Amino acid sequence: MQFRLFQSSVYKNRRTVLKQKISDGLILIMGNDEVGMNYKDNWYPYRQDSCFLYYFGINLAGLAAIIDTESGEETIFGDDLSMDDIVWTGPQPTIAEMAAAVAVTKTAPYKDIETVIRKAITSGRKIHFTPPYRANNRIKIAQWLNIAVRAVHDSASVQLIKSIVSQRSYKEECEIAEMDKAAGISADMHLAAMRYTKPGMKEYEVMAKVKEIAFANNGSLSFHPIVTIHGETLHNVYAGNTIKEGQMVLCDAGAANDMNYAGDLTCTFPAGKKFTQLQKEVYEIVLQAHTSSVAMLQPGVLYKDVYLNAAQKIIEGMQQLAVMKGNAAEAVAAGAHAMFFQCGLGHMIGLDVHDMEDLGEPYVGYTDTLKKSTQFGMKSLRLGRALEAGFTLTVEPGVYCIPQLMDSWKAENKFAEFINYDALEHLRNFSGIRVEEDYLITQTGCQLLGKKLPMTVDEVENIRAQALS
Repeated sequence: MQFRLFQSSVYKNRRTVLKQKISDGLILIMGNDEVGMNYKDNWYPYRQDSCFLYYFGINLAGLAAIIDTESGEETIFGDDLSMDDIVWTGPQPTIAEMAAAVAVTKTAPYKDIETVIRKAITSGRKIHFTPPYRANNRIKIAQWLNIAVRAVHDSASVQLIKSIVSQRSYKEECEIAEMDKAAGISADMHLAAMRYTKPGMKEYEVMAKVKEIAFANNGSLSFHPIVTIHGETLHNVYAGNTIKEGQMVLCDAGAANDMNYAGDLTCTFPAGKKFTQLQKEVYEIVLQAHTSSVAMLQPGVLYKDVYLNAAQKIIEGMQQLAVMKGNAAEAVAAGAHAMFFQCGLGHMIGLDVHDMEDLGEPYVGYTDTLKKSTQFGMKSLRLGRALEAGFTLTVEPGVYCIPQLMDSWKAENKFAEFINYDALEHLRNFSGIRVEEDYLITQTGCQLLGKKLPMTVDEVENIRAQALS
């Protein structure tokens, strides 16, 4: 096969657990199809659905599966290649051969899935499916269930969503090994950026080097990289600026390894050999927020509390620069930290870089009793729930100086008791700083995934000095 699999027992056991959680009806797990970029046969890079990968492992387009929770029968639906297909793709294993490799004994042509679903509905049985994020799967499900396309999302099974989250949140040893590989490749991507960047280059030249490392390690990208001198823009995908001496480069990038497990790291480094004094001071504030957050990682700790701790560390640091004032804890409670820290502190990571986000943040990062905040800044916290052993997540504090936000809040005199707007002016063109690592929660604390990326000021400046010598 042209893709790697875990042992067949891994997938069989996962499906067995799922059947124990869902005791009635059919479970429909949709695979993904190829999608044309600008015409039918010029495809986007293929990515299989993560739930299909988790339960069935087969990294091939044009598949779907049904698990009958009452009979226990499992069926993969798909079509073997025709001779016309083989001309373009070469020979491939049959659907039955691939199914056997993941301990599934029954297969059927793809068109038969509609008959199976319609028969179940006629018998009064429930069809459990997750909310589709691709339009073609949404249309298929609407047709099979004979409901309006706009009704498909709201017809998804909350029971199935919660059941999947309760499995995929806890990483198995075989998964942790793959995530360690992905994080290791990701670290190499960042080291390449640090070592390759020179003043006068375009951002896209550095981005090309970052991407090269992922593909040179038989991987791909877990998301589109951010390589920018405008680190204040959280998801800045534009990469056409010229990098100049005195600026900083923020690189947020991650690899997906050949089993689709994701890494996600961020580094920030000077375009020249050294940070300016102000850049160094703010970098140290972010690093302190990061290290104090990592020190809190252990089972039972609310990640929301880790976020609040990071926000307070950032305010205390900015107070040392005379940009903020007053009681730091009160400033965080009010939301004043969002002048500099507008995003969350991290998210779950696994087969998805934002793991299981297609199932819904409220189910993945929160609970029935812990709800997501609506406060500006904190509302971007994707993960708030109590940490448990087996969770894998990112830790990514930052300081972002957004001129438009400064002007808006100053015009309203917002949080004037906490923000010194006169002193804030010298940070108007500062840009932004973020650092990020990936961690596994263990029984007693946490474990870094992948290799350690240089993060202290001395470590970063030493790499930059070597790169420019």
